[in-house]
Amino acid sequence: MSVVLDVTVRDKTGTGKSREARNNGMVPGILYGGDEDSVAIAVKHNEVLKAINSGQFISNMIELSHEGKKQKVITKDIQFHPVTDMPLHVDFYRVTAKSEIEVEVSVNFIGEEESPGLKQGGALNVVRYAIEVKCPAGSIPENIEVDISALEIGDSIHISDITLPKGVSPSISDRDFTIATVINSRTSTTEEEEVEDATDSETEEAVEADKES
Repeated sequence: MSVVLDVTVRDKTGTGKSREARNNGMVPGILYGGDEDSVAIAVKHNEVLKAINSGQFISNMIELSHEGKKQKVITKDIQFHPVTDMPLHVDFYRVTAKSEIEVEVSVNFIGEEESPGLKQGGALNVVRYAIEVKCPAGSIPENIEVDISALEIGDSIHISDITLPKGVSPSISDRDFTIATVINSRTSTTEEEEVEDATDSETEEAVEADKES
């Protein structure tokens, strides 16, 4: 486990106290879950940024440290400033290595150079860039590989086509959802041209009607 954050416990919550924490270079947050009460906490702003930039802050189990005690958690939510993109608030959920959680894992497409459909000029239409899965908190996949090397134009790849790591299952289990499709890029181009032609035709007709009137 590479991310460990030192936290302080906040006595009070509320907008004013959260703003005060931010003014002091801290990111306010909440620690909840398990059989314990929720606790208002704060983490140093630069430590949160460092953890985010490590790529292991989201969808990974990390540790919070307070006065020598450590707690395994996952980041459940993080709010960013709409203009500066700076972290404003973060929610942590208590877990153990065996706790089953639901988390989004990014999709990594492989085999694009070998795909017959892409070689013929097709385009990869990605339906899901991430998949929500159930898994032990201590075994969250870094990503889910999706091999598209055999896809022809018109072919789709579904969740049932993917071999997930041991102990990992899709959160959506009532349907075989699509992850990506190889489409004919010429079709989309033709449709765009047809729309443009129709627009041009309507414009010309309108001009002719104005002249006649």
